[in-house]
Amino acid sequence: MSPRLHVDVAVIGGGLVGSSAALALSQMGMRVALLDRRYCGAQASGVNYGGVRRQGRPPEQLPLSQRAHAVWPRLKALIGIDGEFLRSGHLKLAMSEADMASLEAYAAKVADCGLDLELLGHNELHRRFPWLGDAVGGSFCAGDGHANPRLVATGFAAAARRAGVHVLENAPVTGVARNGAGFALEAGEGLKLTAGTVINSAGAWADRFAASFGEPVPLRRIYPSMVVTEPLAPVLTVNIGMEGGGIYARQVERGNCIVGGERAEALADADFSRPRSDGALAIMSRAAALFPGLAKAQAIRFWSGTEAEMPDRNPVIGPSLTTPGLIYAFGFSGAGFQIAPGVGEVLAELVRDGRTTTPIEAFSIARFAAGASTDRTTLGSGAGEEQEPQRRGA
Repeated sequence: MSPRLHVDVAVIGGGLVGSSAALALSQMGMRVALLDRRYCGAQASGVNYGGVRRQGRPPEQLPLSQRAHAVWPRLKALIGIDGEFLRSGHLKLAMSEADMASLEAYAAKVADCGLDLELLGHNELHRRFPWLGDAVGGSFCAGDGHANPRLVATGFAAAARRAGVHVLENAPVTGVARNGAGFALEAGEGLKLTAGTVINSAGAWADRFAASFGEPVPLRRIYPSMVVTEPLAPVLTVNIGMEGGGIYARQVERGNCIVGGERAEALADADFSRPRSDGALAIMSRAAALFPGLAKAQAIRFWSGTEAEMPDRNPVIGPSLTTPGLIYAFGFSGAGFQIAPGVGEVLAELVRDGRTTTPIEAFSIARFAAGASTDRTTLGSGAGEEQEPQRRGA
């Protein structure tokens, strides 16, 4: 006989968004299943750059980002580890006068959002950060920082398990359909579930579920690359990004520097990618030019992952328009790591209360699927893990 399980909420995708939502829901007293086609936190949520930044986000994301900002300092109390979270500050560099003007315009736009940005001209920038190469100026957000995604992504899933969540790994969801007042799901080797609510946090694979409920979205898969160096004496004291894109870099307490800024190539199976050797060389060459202390550093490892990008660079968060009880949270476009714990709390509020105290109207799927068909309610293909790496200036 096939195993059966009934829960209040089934969360599809065991990345950071899905696992933080599962934990928050369990703490509210709900029965929760967290399903992942492989291992929770092992995909992009666990292999991303690790930036924990508010600076540079679109203004509509800042209330959510500020909510998450309050979670990061209490990680140890929440999940049992601090995830190597360090409030180092985030410095966004301007390499041209046009870039500096853009930073100034952004600072003015978000002046009332609590970021406390500090604009630095050329001389002050190099006085404060003498290890920098040539840059015109920058914008500094002292309250931002970075953390270890390998620890944080798996830490939330482990905490959810300890809180009583049914964490089901190696359990790809092969079918989900509206069934009376709730949903019927099929996953893994014959597992059957029923749930009152389903959260689609399946990352780069979430579009399959959305389309199956008549809400197609223009999700695109991209494959950013990361490089890590050998341990070095202190070279970078803050988390760094660049206005307009380029490289981004941080240094951990052990001395290793993590640098990103290129994209990997997709493999024949679109679920996987491989970093390019020329891409890794390009990343390190650009980093050495900007940070002279890295000029002779040895790169010891480089890697990639799969992330979901939306055309407007905003995620999809909120209720389905076609199917009661279905909630979306995906498409974080390389900037999900910092806001994920806040998203988890928002999702839990949506399930419990039908609303949230944090404004999320800008992230409605309505902007993509307002006129979509409503007659398809089954999924015939496998689903993937929720993934949301923090990249491209993250």
